[in-house]
Amino acid sequence: MPQRIAIVTGAARGIGLATARLLVSQGAGVALVDRDAEELAKVAENLGLALPYDVSVPDQVEQMVDDTLKHFGRIDTLVNNAGVADFAPIEGTTFERWRRVMETNLDGVFLCSQAATPALRASKGSIVNIASISGLRASTLRVAYGTSKAAVMHLTQQQASELGEYGIRVNCVCPGPVRTKLAMAVHSQEIIDAYHDAIPLNRYGTEDEIARVIAFLTSDDASYVTGQIISVDGGFQSTGIGLPALRQ
Repeated sequence: MPQRIAIVTGAARGIGLATARLLVSQGAGVALVDRDAEELAKVAENLGLALPYDVSVPDQVEQMVDDTLKHFGRIDTLVNNAGVADFAPIEGTTFERWRRVMETNLDGVFLCSQAATPALRASKGSIVNIASISGLRASTLRVAYGTSKAAVMHLTQQQASELGEYGIRVNCVCPGPVRTKLAMAVHSQEIIDAYHDAIPLNRYGTEDEIARVIAFLTSDDASYVTGQIISVDGGFQSTGIGLPALRQ
């Protein structure tokens, strides 16, 4: 039996999948959660327990925790990575679009953390919430996305303050621009160049670089770290995110 058991949401691709792979390589047992059942089944084979659930649906979240406990017997770590992005101007953001972002990015973090708390109390485990630099600094077209991520950061500190009494650590990682397939598909060369100019390290980050910080926060090496908001962004947050190329 693995020494440490983790749930990773949004694990069918991107940062979630990179995190799941890294944790498994470090000897952890992982429950991979994603509502994209087809893609999840492909990537989870020989990697971990595939749970095709939607983190915004309370009954499915409860089932996620139950299935993990039945399979592994314990939960040591919850990585709340599942999220959706919807970039639109304020006037073009309908309430339906607003709620679609909030129900996954914010409600999902609340529901998963609450459902996993009894098991994490037993293991004195940890939670890592994934936010974004878009929650730290305002930018155009991110009224729903940026607000949801800012709320996740405050929720992290609320959780750390309360759950610390049980020995549960809660931290938040805020990725900056990451070289994902989706980002490279939608970012024009002008936007890529502008990001490189604005990031002190002059490049996008990688999914693996984000995953390594997440894995550190779940480990015993971070045993006295809780309530922290950590930007993993090549220094981008310190320079602002209002790029001219993104306003067009």
